[in-house]
Amino acid sequence: MTLTKLKKSFKNEGKYGLAAFFIPFFIMLFVYLSIGIFWGSDRSVLASDAFSQFSNFHASFNNVLHGDQSIFYTWNASLGLNYWSLISYYLGGIFTPLVFFFNNQHIPDALYLLTLLKIGSAGLAFWYYGKNTYKLSQWSIVTLSVSYSLMSFITAHSELIMWLDIFMYLPLVILGINQVMDKGKSILLFVSYLLLFVSNFYFGFMIGVFSVVYFFARLATNPKQYKKSILPYFVTALLAGISSMIMILPAVLDLKTNGETLTEMARLKTEATSFWDIIIKNMIGVFDTTKYGSIPFIYVGILPLIFCIFYFVTKKIKLTNKIAYGSMFILLIASFYLEPLNLFWHGFHAPNMFLFRFSFLFSFLVVMLAGYGWEKFTKEDGGYLVGICLILPVLFLLAKLTSPKTAYDFATPTHLLMTILFVLLYLTAIIFYQLKKLPGKRLAILLLLLVSGEAFLNTSYMLNGILDDWNYASRSLYSEPYPNYKKLVDTANKANKEDFYRLESLAPISSNDSFSYGYSGISMFSSIRNRHSSKFLNDLGYRSRGTSLNIRYQNNTLFMDSLLGVKHNISDQRVNKYGFTSVAKAGKYQLYENEDAMPLGVLTEPTLYRTKFPKNDNLGAQTALINQLSNFDDTYYSFVKPTIAETKNTKIINKPNNHVLFKEIKPNIAKSITYDIFVPAGNQAYLSLFPGDFSQIESSSATVLSQGTSYKSQINITGQYYNLGYFEKDTTLRFTLELYGTKDIDLVDPPVVLMDTNKYQSAMNEINKQGVNFDVSGRKAKATVETPEDKVLMTTIPYDKGWTVKVDGKKVPTKDFKKAFLTFSVPKGKHEVTMSFLPPGLLIGVLLFISGIGIFSVYYIFVLNKKRK
Repeated sequence: MTLTKLKKSFKNEGKYGLAAFFIPFFIMLFVYLSIGIFWGSDRSVLASDAFSQFSNFHASFNNVLHGDQSIFYTWNASLGLNYWSLISYYLGGIFTPLVFFFNNQHIPDALYLLTLLKIGSAGLAFWYYGKNTYKLSQWSIVTLSVSYSLMSFITAHSELIMWLDIFMYLPLVILGINQVMDKGKSILLFVSYLLLFVSNFYFGFMIGVFSVVYFFARLATNPKQYKKSILPYFVTALLAGISSMIMILPAVLDLKTNGETLTEMARLKTEATSFWDIIIKNMIGVFDTTKYGSIPFIYVGILPLIFCIFYFVTKKIKLTNKIAYGSMFILLIASFYLEPLNLFWHGFHAPNMFLFRFSFLFSFLVVMLAGYGWEKFTKEDGGYLVGICLILPVLFLLAKLTSPKTAYDFATPTHLLMTILFVLLYLTAIIFYQLKKLPGKRLAILLLLLVSGEAFLNTSYMLNGILDDWNYASRSLYSEPYPNYKKLVDTANKANKEDFYRLESLAPISSNDSFSYGYSGISMFSSIRNRHSSKFLNDLGYRSRGTSLNIRYQNNTLFMDSLLGVKHNISDQRVNKYGFTSVAKAGKYQLYENEDAMPLGVLTEPTLYRTKFPKNDNLGAQTALINQLSNFDDTYYSFVKPTIAETKNTKIINKPNNHVLFKEIKPNIAKSITYDIFVPAGNQAYLSLFPGDFSQIESSSATVLSQGTSYKSQINITGQYYNLGYFEKDTTLRFTLELYGTKDIDLVDPPVVLMDTNKYQSAMNEINKQGVNFDVSGRKAKATVETPEDKVLMTTIPYDKGWTVKVDGKKVPTKDFKKAFLTFSVPKGKHEVTMSFLPPGLLIGVLLFISGIGIFSVYYIFVLNKKRK
């Protein structure tokens, strides 16, 4: 195409593409403004774990440019993590590099802009699909684009920014399939598949399955014509899949080897779904929850729903087509209700909240068929549309009135009235068109205005639903402490420049502060993680239950600080921990240094692998590990029962098996219990809080006030040992426990744990004699090791098959300790140890990437030449 033709094409059609991009862009922007989210506002679109990943991406890739960081491994995670695998889920989108243009302190603004760009791009992509698919006016295609890009699934999950890229690729993949089947052109399909899979392998799987089903459905509509496209389609899809292995293969191997497991099917029917779900969730503004107990988000607009139904009732469309595409609806609806099918769409791994993640495919199918229905609609078909517009309100009323009162309490009369109103507005427009009082072009403009207004209302409800469900985090929570926090992090990193140590916060901003501020820590919330190491840390007193999505540093003992090399703490209060001294201050924060922190590695005996941990006893596990590394056989902890001095708003009920129930007297007031305890000299004291039943404590929190410090945490997320302080002299201590969040809470009768600091110091002195300091840079670490006899070098690096260890340049086998820590043997003498990480499967993935693109290029040229001949 010549430049003149390109200019003419853009002049004729470009404005519609811009409209398809900017209408949803500005609708989303105006809704953000209406709830107080705007550039630089205090309320921001922070997306939990994704926010920190983008922040870390910014910092990490700046470091890569200076040669200080690797895109394959990050130390700014829970002890250390395969970063390539993390990128494949969180950061693979083509918009991600835009964060380079933002200061790390302004990442909230970057996410705000990226969200708007991605939603606008989804509209643009659907417009391009519609322009090449439907025989409709351009404004009608823009109307469908607005509906698609602002479907409830997108807006209700808009905080999860790493998911939004895929909505740009879905229409292009389907258009690519159409082009393969109709024109024999495969380049769009190949590129769309490749970018989709590289952007997000998880949603790429869902769209990949859906697209194959779509291909066979379309094949069934005209098998004689389309059977010739079977080979080109699967060759293209296979080569795109092979090329995407550069991201997918390392990610899958990482998930498989680092503890990720499939979910067992425990029931046939999905939980919380009911008969009228499809009708209820097609009403305007219906938001139940994105947590557990939700039903699918399938709303994509009343007008697309009307024309989709018209597609199935009009006689102008072949029955074969209706059966083929209707079967896709049946499959998706069955997947909403049948647990085996539901799990299949999620890769046989049950989602952690944000359920029915494939439900956007239902919405796409509705709007896709709406386009085909709309292009068949004429003035003579007004009776069909009138009938549909009269039946729909009846269905909505039936769904609401015949359901139990509590079944759909989130669908209010206001939602019902709004939905019926818009049905009637569309009906009125159609009647005026049928009566020839509204020309077709004006009808298209009117419908666009109505759909945009409807989308604005629905988007408002979705974003306010997020506000109620999760709350939009205050931007200031991140940006205000950033300068002081970052200053102390940089101070600690500078002190640890030669030898690797870790840092953790006693005043955390989020669970992913180590990503946000650029330090190596313990806490993390991430869908991509090393479950083996997190489970091991849970056994040692850090809280990481279930699937280990969460691991938290707070509320563990001094031993675990030192064994994991936590040399620095940041706190906004005095840190009363033995061996910790204040070394720097910035604003309200102070940096404390731990004089006993162990380096990244320690030499020990081969008996390490025979170390046994007692079950359900984290202090016993700590003791076993300490004794192994120090060659001691000692006891470090003792237990004392405190005396209750005073209670407020609390009724205490003793239960069997040493359990105690704390019941509130007046609602919404803290349950307060004040204790007295005698602490002998030379002890670090902790209050142990362990729930009797984790499933019943909900979001209960505990605040322990001792010696002028006050630390609050959520009981089921953080560890159980709440620091009461270090006592150099014999002391009678009075401290207070405050419990919030539930009317009553069942705990094991809280003891005070005393740790003998003299024994602690002796053990750590002995362990640190065998310590091995590592110099860490990017994906590599190196050390000089000298030992008089053969030893095992245990590191606190999470075990991963991607690590290669060389001793004096010769590769040595690695071995895991408890599936969690990387270890290897070192012979006697002085040696240079080098370690390097490369994600397993990456080299094969690179080879497949190059091969896939190369083979497709040859295939494409071959097909092109064949056509020319």
